[in-house]
Formats: sequence, C-alpha cells, structure tokens
Amino acid sequence: MPARGKHRRPRTSNLTRGMVAAGTGGAALALPLVSATGAHAATATSVPAQATAATKAAPAAVPDVKLVTYKVVSGDTLSKIAREHTKDAGWQALYKANAAVIGSDPALLRPGTTLTVGTTKTTQTSTKSAESTASTTKSAAVPATYSNDLDGWIKESLAVMAQSGIPGTYDGIYRNIIRESAGNPAAINNWDSNAAAGTPSKGLLQVIDPTFAAYHVAGTSMDPYDPVANITAACNYAAAKYGSIDNVNGAY
Repeated sequence: MPARGKHRRPRTSNLTRGMVAAGTGGAALALPLVSATGAHAATATSVPAQATAATKAAPAAVPDVKLVTYKVVSGDTLSKIAREHTKDAGWQALYKANAAVIGSDPALLRPGTTLTVGTTKTTQTSTKSAESTASTTKSAAVPATYSNDLDGWIKESLAVMAQSGIPGTYDGIYRNIIRESAGNPAAINNWDSNAAAGTPSKGLLQVIDPTFAAYHVAGTSMDPYDPVANITAACNYAAAKYGSIDNVNGAY
C-alpha cells in the first residue's frame, strides 16, 4: 500500500494517525536503559607497578543485515517478481515494502526502479578486549564509525538514542523502515492527507516537518531527509506515543 504520513503535528494539532516521541533526549514514557556494570573482586596479591594485566571478553556474535534488491525491467509485474525473487511469493507484501518507490498504483512498475525483495543476515564475530595498566598513560578514545547504508544509519541512530535515553531496538527500527520507505532515505509521500495539507511525510520513517522539528534530537542534522536524524526523531516521537518504536507494527 502507499506510504502514509505517520508523524503528525505536535499535540496541539489533530492527528490522523499518531506516533509521539520522547523529548530531545527521550519522552516521558521512554523506558530507562539498563547499562551493564562489571564488578572486580579485590585480591590479596599485590601486583608490581610495571606489570600490565589484560583481559579479553568472549567473542560476541554481531548481526549484519544486508538488503536484497531487484531492478525492474520491462514486462515485470509484482506477482512475477514476488514469485521469482522472494521467499513467500506474495505480491501484496512486496508492494507494501516498496510502496514509497512504486507509488499509489501497484500495477505501474517503472523499468529501472530498484525494489527491496528481502534481506540477508550474516554473523560476524567480534572480540572486545579490555586492558588495564599501572601506567599513568591513557590512550585516547577512538570514535565509532558507521557505514553509509541502512545498517550503519540504524546503528548510529541507536547510539544517539542510547545517549538520550530513547528506547528501541535494531529489529524494531528496521521493520518499520522497510514498511514505511523500503529503506529509501529520499522517500516522500505526495498523495495522502498530510501531503494535501502541505506537510508530506519524508524520509526513512516518513516524518512530517512539524513532527520532525518538535522531536528532533540534539546532535543530529536538522535535515528531515538525513537518515540518522529522521530515524532518531521518529523513535523519539514513538517513545511517548507507544512506549517504543518496537511497539509500532502498522500505520502510525
């Protein structure tokens, strides 16, 4: 189905469907994040000042989600594409995931259009090591880097959300993005009631400008099409309305 405007104007406006999020750093309904703390037992054995102790954590499995895409060619139909390139062979689900790029008529497929037909997951093993020394020299923290794709945008947004106390998980964000924009950060809904009112839904999670401005999270871009800013503002909005983006399972 076509993408719909999800995020309505702030509370003073009538919402045709709603999703409200936690303030700049998290909504009143935002769930507190629980951070893991380590406890180190004292030992009776003294350690020479020059000695260095190093501990390594067990390898942790890190999911790596990749989009599987298909470029439409002349003569293609959603039914044909679904049958040949998806697991469930359902054209309705394929259309729902790609409505933002297909448009309001599922029968009109433009050759050259790139559709998302599924995802693949691989598991990478990462080893985190913690080192403690008696030396007074401390190494500078290395800032995290993220890939410039859907996987990287979600992970970067989750990092910002963690700092601001906004709840949400990778799977919850990913699921809603695929439904709303098929992973296209430039998606815009030009045909629903929001568009008719002059505030079309934009970006990965289809946010209207007034909602984006009201629930924008400090430290992210003021551009509603910016992937990280769009995700973070939408999750911030969802936290107050539904408790978390994870609780959003349809039009909102």
